[in-house]
Amino acid sequence: MPDEISATADAPVTTGATAPATARAPLAAGRGLLFLGFGVVLLAVNLRPALVAVSPLADTIRTDSGMSATATSLLTALPLLCFGLLAPLAPRIGRRLGVERALLMTMALVCAGTALRLLDSVLALFAGTVVIGAGIAVANVLLPGLIKRDFPSRAGLMTGLYSMSLFAGAALAAGVTVPVQHTAGLSWRSTLACWGALAVVAAVVWLPQTRSRTTVSAAAAQQAGRPVRGLWRSPLAWQVTAFMGLQSLNYYAAAAWLPSLLKDAGLSEGDAGWMLSFSSLLGILGSFVAPVIVGRRLPAGVLAAIGALACALGFAGLLTAPAGGAYLWMVLLGLGQGVSISLALLFIVQRSPDIRHTAQLSSMAQCFGYVLAAGGPALLGALHDASGNWTLPLTVLLLLLLPQVAVGFGASRDRHVAGS
Repeated sequence: MPDEISATADAPVTTGATAPATARAPLAAGRGLLFLGFGVVLLAVNLRPALVAVSPLADTIRTDSGMSATATSLLTALPLLCFGLLAPLAPRIGRRLGVERALLMTMALVCAGTALRLLDSVLALFAGTVVIGAGIAVANVLLPGLIKRDFPSRAGLMTGLYSMSLFAGAALAAGVTVPVQHTAGLSWRSTLACWGALAVVAAVVWLPQTRSRTTVSAAAAQQAGRPVRGLWRSPLAWQVTAFMGLQSLNYYAAAAWLPSLLKDAGLSEGDAGWMLSFSSLLGILGSFVAPVIVGRRLPAGVLAAIGALACALGFAGLLTAPAGGAYLWMVLLGLGQGVSISLALLFIVQRSPDIRHTAQLSSMAQCFGYVLAAGGPALLGALHDASGNWTLPLTVLLLLLLPQVAVGFGASRDRHVAGS
């Protein structure tokens, strides 16, 4: 693949390949690579629980703190803003510390943020959420580049495992947060802080990776540090970015309010939290299968449309019979969202010709994409407060699936982003 691409047009994929700009030593294959993959999975599992755990506790937090629905939704929106606003800094942090040490730092930030939320203060609750969001923001950007670098022949499989782990972490948090709180008799603050233990485990397992720093030649390091000129003028790059943002808005807006919506429909707090967890469990299947079969059995654009259609049917079901058909709607939403998020991550890897482009396309897509997604939970909360029901919020989510399908077809084109 060429290291430089015309800045005036998105370039088709070519068959030639140059040597990668970076090489990892001493891990090359076998047991070391397997352990590296296990570490990636553990890191990915930690990128959602500390945030998703807020959702099943939202009503308890709101009642105890006196916050409005809109203010409570900021606990989900703030991390997304961190994902977007801090994404451009992640490649610089990775170059300065090394990718391995930077990823260790992200787990330290998640631990610090969960500890901060133990303090009996609304300000500490929001500050801890921002710290968690900052750590996850850096990991979000660096992990696709690490997959591109260390698993070049297994990018589809590793992207599937990565996105599957995101949903596994979300499912775990949604499903066990309320039962753990009730069984252990914990306050909601202590319950949220429990998720820091998972980040400690990931940090311990990842620690050996920091002993083998990424090795690069002087010329490769200089090249990797150069910004990709013309990337922001690439239509394909913007389609990847828009798809990342719209599917993220869909997921986080739904995750923030599904338990509340189902409680309003008559389900208990525990059952409503379980439904969110059940949806995430189905997301594991969708997120793993999509990147493995894309291009072999179904074109990526068709898969993007199928994912959006499944979400549309799920939202339509929640509009008509939220409690009676809850399991079916959660199946549809889980599969649709799983397919969509895995395609968003895969597009970043596949539309990039090399590691430098991967890091900076990842930064661009997550910067603008998550800033767009950050408005989702707050928008749904505001629409619910204004209308007094869930009809208008769900209708808006349905309508947003139309542009998601359009940019999904654009991002699926078998080309590389422009920029040099």
